[in-house]
Amino acid sequence: MNKKIVITGATGLIGKRLIPLLKSRNDEVIVFTRSVEKAQSEAPQADKYVNFDYSTPGEWQNTIDGSNIIIHLAGANIAAKRWSLEYKKVIYDSRINSTKALVDAMKKARNRPELFICASASGYYGDRGHESLKEDSSAGNDFLANLCIDWEKEAAKVEDLSIRRISLRTGVVLSKDEGALKRMLTPYKFYVGGPIGTGKQYFPWIHIQDYLNIILFCIDNPTISGPVNAAAPETVSMYKFADILGLVIEKPSMFEVPKLFLKIALGEIADSLVASQRVIPKKLKDAGFEFKYPNADRALRNLLPEP
Repeated sequence: MNKKIVITGATGLIGKRLIPLLKSRNDEVIVFTRSVEKAQSEAPQADKYVNFDYSTPGEWQNTIDGSNIIIHLAGANIAAKRWSLEYKKVIYDSRINSTKALVDAMKKARNRPELFICASASGYYGDRGHESLKEDSSAGNDFLANLCIDWEKEAAKVEDLSIRRISLRTGVVLSKDEGALKRMLTPYKFYVGGPIGTGKQYFPWIHIQDYLNIILFCIDNPTISGPVNAAAPETVSMYKFADILGLVIEKPSMFEVPKLFLKIALGEIADSLVASQRVIPKKLKDAGFEFKYPNADRALRNLLPEP
């Protein structure tokens, strides 16, 4: 049965690639956006665009009523600026308040959605060394961990409305066009590439195609609910990932970027960049999800052109 699906964050890395996949399944896609003009330009395949000022009542609330699925991907860019107190509040409020507004609209709807998929992050776990982190593992206690805790708590309130909820604890999404991988490649171009920090920390990652497939898999599998680790099954250290990246693009990978340098250049966010998270996608594996790119070598060779 075709679904009526609302998406926030449609102009982001994930959203603008998810829309054509949903349309290929003959789903109706409605984009909630702060800029209708921008969304129409950057995500042109949606059926409808609705202004989403979640601090103000509007058409978006009526659109929730009768929709089958809400996919909430919006939030201020975590890495866009240094983490001043003011920007940390922007990061926090953009996620918590928007999620709360969507949940409140679902409460008021006569015909409520059946599924709420809300972004989260592997940052939920904090810095955990070599510990294997499954969905039932405890949370961390830094800024990102506390953000994810509160974010998931808000999303989980839809369960009181008999709406299935999924919080995707996402690793670093690898894409050839934009995002973390593109930034990681820059020092390699100048032959100064290498691991961030000591390199001993575990680096949770996911190929963008697998991430998109995870969303579709969660839509189609009603037995999956709650937090879901969206990271590749192969767990690698930052040193190993950097080494594989260098081999794939045939560039040396020997220059560590010390945490102290990151701390001076970036501030508090440096702690999150070198946090160790050995994330295991247990729920997906138990449900039979098959990763197309389960290891870093295969993923990077798919994403990056031949040297």
